[in-house]
Amino acid sequence: MIDAHSLTKHYRVHRRPPGLKAAMRSLFVRRYETVEAVQSIDFSIGAGERVGFLGPNGAGKTTTLKMLAGLLHPTSGEARVAGFTPKLREPAFLKQITLVMGQKQQLLWDLPPSETFELNRAIYDIPRAVYAETLAEISRLLELGDLVSRPTRQLSLGERMKCELAAALLHRPRVLFLDEPTIGLDVSMQATVRGFVRAYNERFGATVLLTSHYMDDVAALCPRVIIVDKGRIIFDGPLADLVHQVRPDKRIDVRLARPVEKKDLEALGVLVHHDDGHAVLQVPHAGLPEAVQRILARLPVSDLSVEDPPLEEVFRELYRRNRTEEPPEAPP
Repeated sequence: MIDAHSLTKHYRVHRRPPGLKAAMRSLFVRRYETVEAVQSIDFSIGAGERVGFLGPNGAGKTTTLKMLAGLLHPTSGEARVAGFTPKLREPAFLKQITLVMGQKQQLLWDLPPSETFELNRAIYDIPRAVYAETLAEISRLLELGDLVSRPTRQLSLGERMKCELAAALLHRPRVLFLDEPTIGLDVSMQATVRGFVRAYNERFGATVLLTSHYMDDVAALCPRVIIVDKGRIIFDGPLADLVHQVRPDKRIDVRLARPVEKKDLEALGVLVHHDDGHAVLQVPHAGLPEAVQRILARLPVSDLSVEDPPLEEVFRELYRRNRTEEPPEAPP
């Protein structure tokens, strides 16, 4: 459904120092430098997959999504989405995709979302019966209720995001590009959006490419992740494999019936956290059964759970390793 081959995007950016003299000089002599936003990336995503497209700020995620949606032309390389070349922006292609950006909106500020829905129905030439059926299903999944009849400016951020999703999906796109769709939302609303994206994916078999800095989004929606750093792919595969490769250890979260000395805990593993009645120990994955047995035998355990290391730590370690392994830049 999505193919990228040697996809590259460079920007030519004007730079000048601050100050009036520099501003006047730049009117006659401009100095430019090339910013390499995306550098020859390759990946393929099948129909119906949910894939996380992740990386630190400035890694090239949004630039890549915009190239796949046809908003930007690549400097070199090729992209194919649903059998189309995105940069051509053919009407048949635009009916197959949607791009939802958490910091942008298409809703008309002084009008209710229902007006935007009607506008999109006309733009995409959706038959009335199909439009009514789709809107009813999306409204049920997102619990829109009477939100669609209130002016957009009167809606909260979470309510607007729900309506943004509804507006973006009325034409039943086969490919969803979601760029930070839960940014700024509270925990409850984030869970609602995640549940809706999963339900839409399962109901219509849509392909989802998601960027997010919220690890709960990634864990809940993305069995596979593609990770980029400085415009290059540094990992592409199952999320579980990434966790096992980068941090092959486990966290044992222990609730204690009474306080325990720190030294007694340190004898059982690497102590990550400790306070009265609670401790978190880190142990090697291979030694997990023995570690649990020792903890149960030596500590007054009231509750115990085993978890993977937090995804934030996994990604931080992956970025650190990638940048440590990079060859130093040649001097100018």
